Amino acid sequence: MPPIPGPEEDAVTHAHPTPQTPQVTVRGEGRLEVEPELARIGLSVSARGTDRTAVLADLTRRNAEVLDLVRARGAAVAKLETGSFSIAPERSKQGRGERVRAYRGRVRIGVELTDFTVLGELVPELADRDQTEVDGPWWELRPDSEAYAQARRLAVAEAVRRARAYAEALGTSLGSLLELSDAGLPEPGPSRRDLFATARVAYASEEAGAAPPLDLEPQRRTVTAEVVARFTMLPPAL
Repeated sequence: MPPIPGPEEDAVTHAHPTPQTPQVTVRGEGRLEVEPELARIGLSVSARGTDRTAVLADLTRRNAEVLDLVRARGAAVAKLETGSFSIAPERSKQGRGERVRAYRGRVRIGVELTDFTVLGELVPELADRDQTEVDGPWWELRPDSEAYAQARRLAVAEAVRRARAYAEALGTSLGSLLELSDAGLPEPGPSRRDLFATARVAYASEEAGAAPPLDLEPQRRTVTAEVVARFTMLPPAL
């Protein structure tokens, strides 16, 4: 009587298909469209003038006013961060030497919001400020969104359905799962910019007034997941 294989030997035996343990390998895909959970906008606050100190003072004041305006939205603001700061001279292209014509300063700010009604109110107010540009919005999902887990479940279910269909076509059934691997990551809530979801607002005015709310329609996000699954089958009677 041949010896009974141990767990390690049994795993090795099943690692390679044989007539007694045929295998089927399939790919499962999950895809769904969901409403976005976050909206990102980019702000750029500028100042320009012939006096470097005055430009820096104007830039500091405008930056503080914009930050206060955003912070006033409270819990609707998920993230507020300064991206970069710069102040540089503009040199004249005519004449000799390196005569400075003016100074230009700029601060870039990133804002992430969870309340899209607040977003529609905030964007016009920011765009109506002097020397302030608004880019966005970019619609995204939270990194831990349930949509990603749901897409993975759909992918696994599709893999099982495909494998079962192949087995049934051979007049047999599935045995056990040998391997399940992630063939692709779900789409991130683009940290990449979706050109079709982007609106750009730029406004510079010496007199800021009360701007009406802007009607922004969130763009649904597509989430995908892919898995590769390998199963054993009961030997078919061919």
